[in-house]
Amino acid sequence: MLHITNPANGTVIAELPEDSAEGIAAKFKAARAAQRAWAATPLAHRLECIKRFRQALIDGRERLAAILTSEVGKPIKQARNELNGLLGRIDFFLAETERTLAPRTVHDEGGMREVIAHEPLGVIANISAWNYPYFVGANVFVPALLTGNAVLYKPSEYATLTGLEIGNLLHASGVPQDVFAVLAGGPRVGIELLKHAVGGVFFTGSYAAGKRIAEATAGRMIKLQLELGGKDPTYVCEDVDLAAAAASLADGAMYNTGQSCCSVERIYVHEKIHDAFVAAFVAEVRGFKRGEPTMEDSYIGPLTRAPQVKVLELQVADALAKGARCLLGGHKVEPPGNWFEPTVLVDVNHDMTVMREESFGPIIGIQKVASDEEAVRLMNDTEYGLTAGVYTRDEARARRILAQVHAGSVYWNCCDRVSPRLPWSGVGHSGVGLTLSTYGIETFTRLKAWHLRAA
Repeated sequence: MLHITNPANGTVIAELPEDSAEGIAAKFKAARAAQRAWAATPLAHRLECIKRFRQALIDGRERLAAILTSEVGKPIKQARNELNGLLGRIDFFLAETERTLAPRTVHDEGGMREVIAHEPLGVIANISAWNYPYFVGANVFVPALLTGNAVLYKPSEYATLTGLEIGNLLHASGVPQDVFAVLAGGPRVGIELLKHAVGGVFFTGSYAAGKRIAEATAGRMIKLQLELGGKDPTYVCEDVDLAAAAASLADGAMYNTGQSCCSVERIYVHEKIHDAFVAAFVAEVRGFKRGEPTMEDSYIGPLTRAPQVKVLELQVADALAKGARCLLGGHKVEPPGNWFEPTVLVDVNHDMTVMREESFGPIIGIQKVASDEEAVRLMNDTEYGLTAGVYTRDEARARRILAQVHAGSVYWNCCDRVSPRLPWSGVGHSGVGLTLSTYGIETFTRLKAWHLRAA
């Protein structure tokens, strides 16, 4: 039995049966049987289904936001933001899928035509995340469905109610139940799903879990896409507007209670402005209200996962033992619930876990640097490579620095941003493959080469 707990107060809000091995096998068999017919339906029909799903999100926004807040602890305004932000991503997929899938003639001469066409992968195993279940899930299941695949969708056990709502809305919008099936449960359900002959595995989560999935599917010769964690750095140069940079980075570090793979997790500040930047940054974070996530003015909510409270405690203790100073926060909040104070650490270095291991919480380390070269060296001193940013008035300087940084996405004077028009990918332990952009539509297809000679 799956127990759904409200992370703000520890109460159980729902109990659901987990999918059994037999049930998963049945859903896979049904999805495989239904996928071919779904792929054969006109693209216009699949587009209409997703348009109706989009409208259903608008019509049910308040109810869906409340469910999301209740099970992951996301402040209600941020829950609405996620639903509203999803609309633009869906619009991108609706606008670009037909053009992206159109067969392309690359040669036509002497009676011989050469054409590149797209075919769906088949049945997609979509093992998704809890921190942005609508964003992260829809990055996979919307283009997967539009390109003619069936989807077995396992939401995180921490966002199961939201996952079930997504399934209900898609079915009500015209997507057949066997074409999109939700699997409820924890890691055991995900492991069981991987035993089946799916055409692709798309996972979002931690590096440790992604590594286990890669090992479980080794030798299968299927599409494997892993969107994993980050230890995302930003460098603040000495020529910035201090107030603007501090406000932007404080939000980038603390939004969604720091539980974003692209949250700012390390900040390097040029020594000429270090103290002034830190003062402005701390002032910004002090202004973030920590409170019951259902309240309209709450900005910092509880951590979704109780074990992460201990992770943050250990990172703070390690940093303080090695010479860091804590200017703000640094402590868990006594139960009920999974609460941790917004925390700012200075005098940090790369001997400390807070600067090397993913925090995934409302905590940030700020380190002083003497030069651009030192900043680049420290930014690249990581096994991760998801995002990185530079704040400076000089675009040429920013481009020069960011060109040297190993990351899938880079930012100049902004952070913690995802666009449907750009590919979302990582380097190193941040994963393999990509979502979003037209490349993220193509990733749910295999290319077929047609050699056509007229008789």
